[in-house]
Amino acid sequence: GTRERELRLNLTHCHQLIMAIRRAQALLCLSKLKTSFVLGSNLRFHRFFSSSSQHANQFQNVGFIGLGNMGSRMVDNLVKAGYKVTVHDINRDVMKMFTDMGVSARETPYEVAQDSEVVITMLPSSSHVMDVYTGSDGLLRGENAIRPALFIDSSTIDPQTTRKISLAVTNCNLKEKRDSWEKPVMLDAPVSGGILAAEASTLTFMVGGPEVAYLAARPILQSMGRTSIYCGASGNGSAAKICNNLAMAVSMLGTSDALALGQSLGISASTLTQVLNTSSGRCWSSDTYNPVPGVMEGVPSSRDYNGGFASKLMAKDLNLAAASAEEVEHKSPLISQAQEIYKKICEDGHGTEDFSCVFRHFYNGKNEV
Repeated sequence: GTRERELRLNLTHCHQLIMAIRRAQALLCLSKLKTSFVLGSNLRFHRFFSSSSQHANQFQNVGFIGLGNMGSRMVDNLVKAGYKVTVHDINRDVMKMFTDMGVSARETPYEVAQDSEVVITMLPSSSHVMDVYTGSDGLLRGENAIRPALFIDSSTIDPQTTRKISLAVTNCNLKEKRDSWEKPVMLDAPVSGGILAAEASTLTFMVGGPEVAYLAARPILQSMGRTSIYCGASGNGSAAKICNNLAMAVSMLGTSDALALGQSLGISASTLTQVLNTSSGRCWSSDTYNPVPGVMEGVPSSRDYNGGFASKLMAKDLNLAAASAEEVEHKSPLISQAQEIYKKICEDGHGTEDFSCVFRHFYNGKNEV
C-alpha cells in the first residue's frame, strides 16, 4: 500500500511538472507572437507615417480655380495651413477679395498652372472642368512642358469626363521632373459636407486615381477636410460622390414622404421623427437633416429652406447619376423618379432652396407647430 501511494504521488508530481512546462511554453509562444504582432504593427505604422512625412512638404505652391461658395472657403483653409496659393475665377470681384487679402490671382487657368506645383479645381459642371483643363487658355496648354505635377479636381462631375481629362493629363510632360514623378497625374476628389464643412475644414474627400498620388496629396486634403477615402482608380471618386448623392436624395424623399403621410394620418412630425430615430427607419435625413420646419434647429428647414444644398444642384447630380447608369446599362427606377421630382421642384421656382424642401413643395407637408 505504501509503495502504491508513493507511486501515485510521484505520478501526480510528474503530471504537475509536465503541465507547468506546457504552460511556460504556451506563455513563451504567446509572448513571441505578441512581440511579433506589435513589432509588425509598429513597422507598418512606421512605414505609413514615414510615407506621410515624406510627402508632407512635397508641394507648397498650390493653384486653385473656382472661388464659389465651396472653393473660396477651401482656399481660406489652404492659406491658413501655410500654402502659397494662386487663384483664378471668372468673377473678378471674388478675385479682388482674395488679392486684397494678399493672395495671388491670375487672369487664366494657364497662368495659374505656371505658378503652381499642384492645381485644385472646384467648378459647377463637367463642361466647366473640361474647358478649364483643355481650353485655349487651359491648364494643359503647352502640353509638352507643364509645371504642375499634380491636379486635383473636387468638382462633382461624371466619371467618364473625369477619366478623359485624367488621360489627357498623363499624356502631358512635366517641365521639370520631380523625384519619382515622370508624368503629371490627376486625382478626382469630390467632397461631401457642404458649405459649413468647407468653412470648418471638416469635408470628406472621395478620391480616385493612382494611390501614390493620393498619398502625396493627403496633407493638402487634410488642410481642407477631416476625412479622405481612397476609392481606387481614376473616376472612382466621382462615382462614389454620385452614388452618395443618389442615396441622399432617395432617403430624403422617403423620409419626407413618411413624415407628410404621418401628418395626414394624425401623427405629429416630432413624434414620428422620434419613432423613426429609435427604429429601423432612422437615417441622416431624419436624425441630422430633418425636412420638417419646427422639428430640428440649425438645419435649412428651420430657416425656410435657405442655405444648405440647393435643389438645382441635387437635380444636376441626379442627372449625372442617370447618365452614368445608362452608360453601364444599370437599371435604376429610383433615379428616374427622383429626377422627375427635383425637376418639378426647380420648374416650380424652388431650385435655390435646400433639397429638403420637397417635404413642403412636393409632399405638401406642414410646419410643426
